[in-house]
Amino acid sequence: MRCRQPPSATPSPGPAPPATCLAAPAALSQALRASLEMKCKCHGVSGSCSIRTCWKGLQELRDVAADLKTRYLSATKVVHRPMGTRKHLVPKDLDIRPVKDSELVYLQSSPDFCMKNEKVGSHGTQDRQCNKTSHGSDSCDLMCCGRGYNPYTDRVVERCHCKYHWCCYVTCRRCERTVERYVCK
Repeated sequence: MRCRQPPSATPSPGPAPPATCLAAPAALSQALRASLEMKCKCHGVSGSCSIRTCWKGLQELRDVAADLKTRYLSATKVVHRPMGTRKHLVPKDLDIRPVKDSELVYLQSSPDFCMKNEKVGSHGTQDRQCNKTSHGSDSCDLMCCGRGYNPYTDRVVERCHCKYHWCCYVTCRRCERTVERYVCK
């Protein structure tokens, strides 16, 4: 079983998350099957339910994603151990209970995408622009991996006071404003 590294789009502080193993598609399929729910729609005159059509549909994507993220964050590190004539994947720490089929496992940890690492193609997050007020993946707290950030000011020129003229063009003035931006240390 080989593991694939996740894309370096969003770094996270703390220990590196597990690499995604080839078993992950099976876990994804299982999670999607478990999230199927029966949905029905009635058809008929004036709201009567003379014909009822039902199908299985996925839950809200937010709920499916939350389940997968929980599985990802609780993935178990495994190693190859010889058992008889074959090798089996078993938890690295022997005091951990056996892994269930519904759990994600990984053989090696993902690299730290916060730091520059040319071997894995990560440019790190130093000097990357971040959003001080965001709570999402572009937030300075998350993007800068706990190293902090530096503010700087930038002049932005944009179109403003636009006016539509009959028929058929728009004229605008050019306005300049100063904005504060942030980059990771």
